[in-house]
Amino acid sequence: MNTQLYQSIRLMSLPVIELREVIQEEIERNPALEVLADPAVVSLDQPQREQKEEYDYFESSSDSGFVRRNGAELSDANQQFIEGIRANPQTLQDYLLWQLHLQPIDTELLNICDVLIQNLDDDGFHKEAPETLFKPVAPQRLAEALKLVQTLDPQGSCTCNFRESLKVQLRLLPDADPLAEKAVDYLELLEKGRFGEVAKNIGCSIDEVRDFLEQIRQLSPYPGRHYSSSASAVRFIVPDIQVIKKDHDFSIILNDEEIPVLGLNPFFMKLSATEENNVAARDFARENIKEARWFIYSVNQRNHTLLRVTRAILDFQRPFFIDGPKYLLPLTLREIADELGIHEATVSRTANGKYIQTEWGIFELRRFFSRSINKTSTGRTQY
Repeated sequence: MNTQLYQSIRLMSLPVIELREVIQEEIERNPALEVLADPAVVSLDQPQREQKEEYDYFESSSDSGFVRRNGAELSDANQQFIEGIRANPQTLQDYLLWQLHLQPIDTELLNICDVLIQNLDDDGFHKEAPETLFKPVAPQRLAEALKLVQTLDPQGSCTCNFRESLKVQLRLLPDADPLAEKAVDYLELLEKGRFGEVAKNIGCSIDEVRDFLEQIRQLSPYPGRHYSSSASAVRFIVPDIQVIKKDHDFSIILNDEEIPVLGLNPFFMKLSATEENNVAARDFARENIKEARWFIYSVNQRNHTLLRVTRAILDFQRPFFIDGPKYLLPLTLREIADELGIHEATVSRTANGKYIQTEWGIFELRRFFSRSINKTSTGRTQY
């Protein structure tokens, strides 16, 4: 997993407020990235921009092109949309249990996994040794449960320590190399740059050791800390997306009030195109522009995927949006993933921590998923 892919996955999982913070950090880090417009900053000297009924996409900016319709009519709704409500943030256990209960597994395995998750500390590691929690339980069933929880997002939870967590995460990477797991046993040598010694110990080349180190750096040795850091806090919810019912149809509106429109710095663009003698400056500009383009693409991809997932949820859960929460239907992550042709983990990251404003109030996107029971031959829930 390279740095750019890791960045895309991270942005995919961020709710709108955290996304804005990460955007600000990236702007401060990368001088080739700049803000073209910030809807969250109101100017008293300029009239409100004219709203257009069109879709557009700009390759050199992060303006997704998903615009509002009938601006005056939606102004009150937008105000309600961005105000949000108070709520307790979810814990690591909450998030893992939600994913667990969407898995098509038997009751015994479900109960074993449930106990394992409740036994995790703030880092995502076992409080007590798993084998001491169950008497009796077949070793193969315990191993099956451990493997299942470790593959849930965040991957690498339900392990003994950070070394085992890193090994699990490496094992789950596409085209995983078993030698990368062995490199984890030599982290102290890697930290000191003694690559030759590590290469000799695990039986590979120095270049491969460098690649393994780069992979390890992209992983999270303490996967649970993202959730434990804010577990005791109370925050305001800002919905990421809104669904508005109008006549017999629905409009889906992305909350871009909190997301700046990003673009490329013209000076860096000019500098990157120069053929003058200052090669170092030109290469510096080109590298930063490359990173800025990818960051803009990743923000766009996050927003586009969120819109697609919401549209699929709307299609599956139409009775809810028409008649209210008591008409919520069974739905799994797998059904949405199959419908959109994306990975189930992408749907999970997209739904996690994000909220949707509906005619019936503000709900977590994950609220629309529950364990599915009756299916049609096409995989859709029968209703």
